[in-house]
Amino acid sequence: MPTLEHNALVEMFRERPELAPHVLATLFHVEVPPHASVSVVESSLDQLIPAELRADLVLELRDAKGALVLAIVLEVQRDVDPDKKFSWPMYVTGVRARKRCATVVLVVAPDAAVAAWAAESIDLGLGVGSIKPLVLGPAVVPEITDPAVAEKETELAVLSAVAHGNGPNGLTVLQAALAALGRLDQEHAMVYFQLIWDGLRKPMQQALEALVMERQIEGAATLPPFVQRLIDRGKLEGMREGKLQGMREGKLQGMREGKLQGMREGKLQGMREGELKGMREGELKGKKETLLRLLARSGIVLAEDESARIQACSDIATLDRWIENVLGAKTATEVLS
Repeated sequence: MPTLEHNALVEMFRERPELAPHVLATLFHVEVPPHASVSVVESSLDQLIPAELRADLVLELRDAKGALVLAIVLEVQRDVDPDKKFSWPMYVTGVRARKRCATVVLVVAPDAAVAAWAAESIDLGLGVGSIKPLVLGPAVVPEITDPAVAEKETELAVLSAVAHGNGPNGLTVLQAALAALGRLDQEHAMVYFQLIWDGLRKPMQQALEALVMERQIEGAATLPPFVQRLIDRGKLEGMREGKLQGMREGKLQGMREGKLQGMREGKLQGMREGELKGMREGELKGKKETLLRLLARSGIVLAEDESARIQACSDIATLDRWIENVLGAKTATEVLS
């Protein structure tokens, strides 16, 4: 079953397809054909190919006239799988024959050993022909330590944190990546943070916890709020009940007495009774959709009664709690607790 790590990496390229040719040009120094668009197409490469031979993603690059100039078959590889040495050549030749264009396989392999294995040339027979996948692994992904660069290259900063978060400069790499996550919407930022967190070894997780604690105490926190929420769950119980309590209450009180002041005094009286009802319904719908997408990305399957429970929920705070519970959860029961 695909994991959150696998799904998150696939979705990263699906939602920003131009990332693939950007990686080819900047990290592999490949001369990518001039193109006007990049689009995601079907991942089933051919009706004659068995269903199990399905790539994670297929991207097409087209020029200004709509002509196909390059196809990129993307695979996320977390473990060594000897079968891939046979399926990857099939991907290249199948797509190339079908699309009549240049075709490459781009393998995203977060683990250094798996990346080294995936980067080996694949002999097609008798040493007279071979295919060499382009492998995006720790040896290729740069260490991004500058927050300004991370904000411009958010996805690359996430890949950098996954690849180098446990290295000598790991904490600096993590700070840059987390600062970049603060610019994303909550759903994407949560998924990417979970992707980064799950790849960290215990010492680096503890170092990141200490950094969050220090910044929160000093009042200089610039990290997304969900970072603290995830670490809080069973990791910083003392902070939850102590030094952060006043800060949480203070910020919430400021919002209650500040941003909502005009609404209390009647400036938005009509919205309160009319538009706010629609806004609340819209917010509830959005929260439910976010929760369901996060569950799908985490590979968590809902039973019929669990799905009905989500759809019937009309409490935003409960939906927020369930959304936060997805991080680190393995079952629907843990999420809906």
